[in-house]
Amino acid sequence: QVRLVESGGGLVQAGGSLRLSCAASGGTSEYTIGWFRQAPGKEREFVASITWNGGGTYYAESVSGRFTISRDNAKNTFYLQMNSLKPEDTAVYYCAASGAYRMSTPWVVGFWGQGTQVTVSS
Repeated sequence: QVRLVESGGGLVQAGGSLRLSCAASGGTSEYTIGWFRQAPGKEREFVASITWNGGGTYYAESVSGRFTISRDNAKNTFYLQMNSLKPEDTAVYYCAASGAYRMSTPWVVGFWGQGTQVTVSS
């Protein structure tokens, strides 16, 4: 059973940076890993994903150029570096794992973390 635990969320001013981490257990080296977010009153949306070997990275248009996803399979840890944060980035961020190559929708996610709150003040 895969278990994902996020950390690194918090409160930051607009223009600042945060790095989210996702610690995995249960064997995720062959899974696509991704990050989703959900703001109050909104649906959960795709943020970024990375294939099992790191060869493919994909980003939502709203974060492209500001966020970077990476993985360290040796440490079973995945990261989301978030720069130039905006108030509209405020949400609960979820780490996710999927057997699918692309992870642009919650429907293909097999495992979820519990989420970490990111709040960006203006």
